[in-house]
Amino acid sequence: MPNTLGLNRTLGSAMGVIALVSVLSSGAVLLTRSQLQDANDALSRSNQTIRSLDAFRNAMLNQETGLRGYLISGREGSLEPYRQGQPALDAAIDRLRNLIGTDAAASRLLADAVTAARTWQADIGQAVIRGTADPATRPEAVRIESEGTGKQLFDTLRDKLAAIESLEEAHRAMLSQRASQAERNETLALWGGTLLTLLICAGIAVAINRLIVRPLGDVMAFVERVGAGDLSGRLHSGGRHEIARLGRTLDAMVDGLSDLARTNRAATADLNAAAAEIRASAQQQAASVEEQFAAVQETAATVDEITHSGAQIGKRATEVIATAQATAQTSRQGLRAVSDTAKAMDAIREQAEAVAGNIVSLSEKTQTIGDIIETVNDISERTHLLALNAAIEAAAAGESGRSFAVVASEMKLLADQAKAATGQVRGILGEIQRGINTSVMLTEEAVKRAAAGKTRSDTTQRTIEEITARVEENVQTFQQIVASTNQQQLGIEQVMGALQNIRQASQQTAAGTREVEAASANLTELAQALMALAERYRH
Repeated sequence: MPNTLGLNRTLGSAMGVIALVSVLSSGAVLLTRSQLQDANDALSRSNQTIRSLDAFRNAMLNQETGLRGYLISGREGSLEPYRQGQPALDAAIDRLRNLIGTDAAASRLLADAVTAARTWQADIGQAVIRGTADPATRPEAVRIESEGTGKQLFDTLRDKLAAIESLEEAHRAMLSQRASQAERNETLALWGGTLLTLLICAGIAVAINRLIVRPLGDVMAFVERVGAGDLSGRLHSGGRHEIARLGRTLDAMVDGLSDLARTNRAATADLNAAAAEIRASAQQQAASVEEQFAAVQETAATVDEITHSGAQIGKRATEVIATAQATAQTSRQGLRAVSDTAKAMDAIREQAEAVAGNIVSLSEKTQTIGDIIETVNDISERTHLLALNAAIEAAAAGESGRSFAVVASEMKLLADQAKAATGQVRGILGEIQRGINTSVMLTEEAVKRAAAGKTRSDTTQRTIEEITARVEENVQTFQQIVASTNQQQLGIEQVMGALQNIRQASQQTAAGTREVEAASANLTELAQALMALAERYRH
């Protein structure tokens, strides 16, 4: 781009001037506002000084009031205003010293007022308090207070404070004038900067209208004529700014469009003829491809049905194999269960025989117990006879045989108890014998049933073994069928894959033919549109 004073530099310079004016006006406003703030701060400090002077006076008045009250009443409570006035006075003096600062005249006046206040506290206040506390010196305290020295000190500090206040009033008047002047300067700077900015903006608006808006209007009108198809006009812009360069570029573009329109007419005619030939050839090829695609589609459908049937056969055969394998597994489990049952029946038979032998042995032992009971019964009867004879002999012996009679009586009682016990034992043994006989019969019946169950379980075991062998043979046969079906299915799937590839190729060929036909149609439409567009532009 040539190094010229373009529109961007012109607008940038204008914006820079506006920004500079805004910065200068803002700086003037900030400066005057700072001056106004300083004046307001000084006024606030002066007001604080006047309030501190009032606090100085009030503290001294409170001390004087408390001192007179104490002098009149003699009560300690009357000194409370005096005591409160002392720290208030100290605080007021400190504030005044801070506020006055380096002002020499005010500092001297404040020092004189403080000297008068401290002198009154020492010479009048403390002396009157000490004298009033003692009745003997009370008249002296009244004299000190009434002789007028305290009034002179008060007059001195009032005059000094009034002089400080006068200085502050004069200073406040000066500060008020400064604040008013600062406000006027701020308003003047604000309105002056605003007016200057408005004037500059108005000048920039006029320059923009002359340098940009009017040339752009001419360019827009020229572009509208070109858009309507008129390529005969030219802008012939002069100058070195951007809009002039834009006009020269548009003139060059219109010249190119005129050449393009002339070339386009000739090319469009050739394009239209070629597109018609391509479209006719594409239509013939599309008809042939569609016939081929239909044949492939039918073959693929037939093979798909065969594949589906083979898959169903393989699925059914797989299900039958699974069922046969489950049946064989169940048969093997049943065979193991029958074998376990046979072993359990043998164990039951052996246990029943052992129980029968134990019961027979127990029956023999009960017979032995019966013989023993008979022996005990005989012994008890003989003991009973012996006791009877002993009782007869004891009765015959008289007094000397009385103890022997007691022994005979006990022997007779023991013999009766033994006889009764043998009777009970004989009854229990009879019941045990009957139970043993019943158990022997039941055990023999259980042994017979266990033997019969063993025979049946052996028969069941042989039957299940035959069923298991046949089921395993069927499983092997079905596995061979499934293997053959799977091989057939693989071959059909390969054929189906080849047909799918052929069908996809046919589809792609058909789609490509249709695209060629559509492209030829689009070329025809494009040629017609180009022809219409070329006819639209005149030159």
